[in-house]
Amino acid sequence: MNIRESTEQWEEEYLSPYASFSKNSRGREREETPCDIRTAYQRDRDRIIHCKAFRRLKHKTQVFLAPEGDHYRTRLTHTLEVSQIARTIAKSLRMNEDLTEAIALSHDLGHTPFGHSGEAVLDKICSEGFAHYKQSVRVVEVLEKEGKGLNLTWEVRDGILNHRTSGHPSTLEGCIVRLSDKIAYINHDIDDAIRAKMFVEEDLPECYTGILGHSVRERLNNMIHDIIDNSYEKKEIVMSPGMEEAMKGLRTWMFEHVYKSDIPKAEEGKAQHLIVMLFRYYMENPDMLPEEYRLLTEGREESLERAVCDYIAGMSDSYAIDKFEELFVPKAWKSV
Repeated sequence: MNIRESTEQWEEEYLSPYASFSKNSRGREREETPCDIRTAYQRDRDRIIHCKAFRRLKHKTQVFLAPEGDHYRTRLTHTLEVSQIARTIAKSLRMNEDLTEAIALSHDLGHTPFGHSGEAVLDKICSEGFAHYKQSVRVVEVLEKEGKGLNLTWEVRDGILNHRTSGHPSTLEGCIVRLSDKIAYINHDIDDAIRAKMFVEEDLPECYTGILGHSVRERLNNMIHDIIDNSYEKKEIVMSPGMEEAMKGLRTWMFEHVYKSDIPKAEEGKAQHLIVMLFRYYMENPDMLPEEYRLLTEGREESLERAVCDYIAGMSDSYAIDKFEELFVPKAWKSV
């Protein structure tokens, strides 16, 4: 018995009967020889960590566009916080922690530069539409490794696709990530907004904080405990009705007072205009696309619109700004 087989046996003996066992995975689109050390989900996690799209998350907006302070969240730090919360819940419930981590680390790989404002404008200008959760699946299935994709297991791809609010993951590990995503962004966005002096902790509605907690630390602790207490030894991942309603209410309050407020939105119009200009430029000049994206239209016979969306969505905030300046901002003339 090798190390992987030993781990698979341990999963069957220790994990909850409702967990997703590695040996029972529905597999990959392309069959592979199993690793002698790592389970299928451990291999997925490692591939995600080492892929280019994961590294680019460090320069992609979470809420505040291209923030100058060192302590504001980026899409990468958000991803790591989701992973930490999800792994804590999964381990406590005896779910498959490796599958949970793989879904958490990859759930936002398809996010555009400039956060949801970038996603919204791409969806508007592309006739085929654009959604970050679908793009995240496209990243791991098509765009990584020069068009070969990462060949992840079905369970990880299902978790990525269904992490959104209206999603219905097929595994309990996917359900954990779906809830952990909300817990993470609500709380760390409050922390960032307080750092930006948009409001103070005491401004948050007592009708929600009285249930959830009066600090980021309290809220995280209470919400995580609530999920564990209400989901232990059950075939579902749920929060208590009161806690869930308070979380939804605070999320709605954040949309009204943070996500749609003037401070994070101050540069949104410029960012969206930048994306529109880049989109039009590459639609009119497809030869200027990098070769890997041109091959999508040639080898895979996909539309130019989709290839342009793929390229722009993959850009970090800083790269998109640099490209815009390179293409549209006149350079100062210098004598030789």
